[in-house]
Amino acid sequence: MALHPEVAALLARSNRLGSDPRNTNYAGGNTSAQGTDTDPATGRPVELLWVKGSGGDLGTLTENGLAALRLDRLRSLVDVYPGVEREDEMVAAFDYCLHGRGGAAPSIDTAMHGLVDAAHVDHLHPDSGIALATAADGEKLTAECFGDTVVWVPWRRPGFQLGLDIAAIKEANPQAVGCVLGGHGITAWGATSEECEANALHIIRTAEGFLADRGKAQPFGPALDGYGPLPEDERRERAAALAPVLRGLASTDARQVGHFTDTAPVLDFLAHAEHPRLAALGTSCPDHFLRTKVRPLVLDLPAAAPLDEAVARLKELHAEYRRDYQAYYDRHATADSPAIRGADPAIVLVPGVGMFSFGKDKQTARVAGEFYLNAINVMRGAEAVSSYAPIEESEKFRIEYWSLEEAKLRRMPEPKPLAARVALVTGAGSGIGKAIAHRLAAEGACVVIADLNADNAAAVAEELGGPDKAVAVTANVTDEEQIAAAFKAAALAFGGVDLVVNNAGISISKPLLETTAKDWDLQHDIMARGSFLVSREAARTMIEQNLDGDIVYIASKNAVFAGPNNIAYSATKADQAHQVRLLAAELGEHGIRVNGVNPDGVVRGSGIFAAGWGAQRAATYGIEEDKLGEFYAQRTLLKREVLPEHVANAVFALTGGDLTHTTGLHIPVDAGVAAAFLR
Repeated sequence: MALHPEVAALLARSNRLGSDPRNTNYAGGNTSAQGTDTDPATGRPVELLWVKGSGGDLGTLTENGLAALRLDRLRSLVDVYPGVEREDEMVAAFDYCLHGRGGAAPSIDTAMHGLVDAAHVDHLHPDSGIALATAADGEKLTAECFGDTVVWVPWRRPGFQLGLDIAAIKEANPQAVGCVLGGHGITAWGATSEECEANALHIIRTAEGFLADRGKAQPFGPALDGYGPLPEDERRERAAALAPVLRGLASTDARQVGHFTDTAPVLDFLAHAEHPRLAALGTSCPDHFLRTKVRPLVLDLPAAAPLDEAVARLKELHAEYRRDYQAYYDRHATADSPAIRGADPAIVLVPGVGMFSFGKDKQTARVAGEFYLNAINVMRGAEAVSSYAPIEESEKFRIEYWSLEEAKLRRMPEPKPLAARVALVTGAGSGIGKAIAHRLAAEGACVVIADLNADNAAAVAEELGGPDKAVAVTANVTDEEQIAAAFKAAALAFGGVDLVVNNAGISISKPLLETTAKDWDLQHDIMARGSFLVSREAARTMIEQNLDGDIVYIASKNAVFAGPNNIAYSATKADQAHQVRLLAAELGEHGIRVNGVNPDGVVRGSGIFAAGWGAQRAATYGIEEDKLGEFYAQRTLLKREVLPEHVANAVFALTGGDLTHTTGLHIPVDAGVAAAFLR
């Protein structure tokens, strides 16, 4: 069915506005359109409001993200409005105004769009607009910037009353094209979609020009000696070293995924004298501090401070932050406030290095960082023409612990078993490793795809959803520097690593007398030495995080089964199998569990078999290579062929949360080979 013309225009306008970060932050703001459609229940025309629903992002908004409401019923809510003290009740009343199934859930801002006398309304959160909205003399500056064409609306928490306020101000100012909402953002309107969009862009761009023309050169004050950016390589090295420590601290109450950014605006903010004062004031726009918390944690040491000194100070500051956040909650909580959601910071600022942000998944962590970058831009604008004066702390608390926000959180789906876990899988560009990466990602993990073949690794990372789900690293597991680099990449991408799968390997199948020392060394370098090196780096990261962890070895039936013409491979697998036992015994005190999986006969989809191992084993057994999978299946007790997905299932079984008290175990995935039964 074709889209209603007004809906099509609304979606196009929303996508244009939302695709430019100068106009609004991610998922910030909402847009609407009014129009007439035919009511299928009566056959008569009905006036409707289409408005972006709760959640979602303007830049990617589709019809499914719109709520559709009857305007007559929505406007009649004014007659039953019980007053500002009970305005939250009006959100439930929106459900009685829906047209048909109504589409997406109506947001708290629905009243702004339905009560304002305009066919099209855009409510946005541009940095330039919020800079005026949070300036100490924002009302005066708004008048200087726009004259009487844009009106000031004093701060009020989003809701029904704010909609009434804006409607009254528009009615009293027919010359106005929009308003600046104190402490919050902007709203524009128009008779047509084109006019509304033009008015919104006029407000945003005019504010940008005003700030640029009127602003002072150093809004963040003079440069602080020693707080400037470190050289890029040194900066990234320091960030990779700090990330696991910070992730562990930020996960004190609940495990978090991390994100790191060292963009120029962040580094510039931290390099100047006013950043401690401004950071302590916190953010202002409701969208900002809902994701960044009331304020960030800021390291108060110069960029080149010794790493151990920085770590020690961050731990002290984290303890102080938790005490302060608990006090903030206690100051403002009432008997019906939601329980505290955790006292750890969502944003950590490190001078000379950059910003670390944390969330329940990578996207949430990344967006939190983007929102604090918005806040920095807002502070710069406000300080350039005035002084930054965000809303009162009590108002911030009212929004952060709003019952409506709590209800939204409760509607979120249950997290998947590996949510907020970060996995690194070696040899993940094909075969068993690829299957493991897919299974872990499907269960909620972020995955680092480590493989010698960079193209294969990149392809798998793309299959899994790109940077918010997976990143690719090139890693030769025999090279200590490449392994260290892979874990540093994991730290910068996701904050650290919780789950490591030693899967990389090759197979050399030869009789004893044909096995050269070079064959032996190569086999052991990749699988015995390589697994040791990866596990050592994994343990170092996991201990720094202090979040427990899992190390899984993909060993083999051959670790316990003696077969012909296989001395190098089987001896290496036996080495891996004993590494599991040794590391389980050593790392248990850190909560790190080490287990193994013993597959056999994984032919289809296997990179090892495709690289020549299959032909060698087929020759050993005197069969055709394409019959090898069937041959292996027929020699098992279950008469079933083993696939890469079956090995991945075992990895998930070990790491998915049900075997929390199991370490030092090997799980056979061989369809039943009696000679390989563990004893």
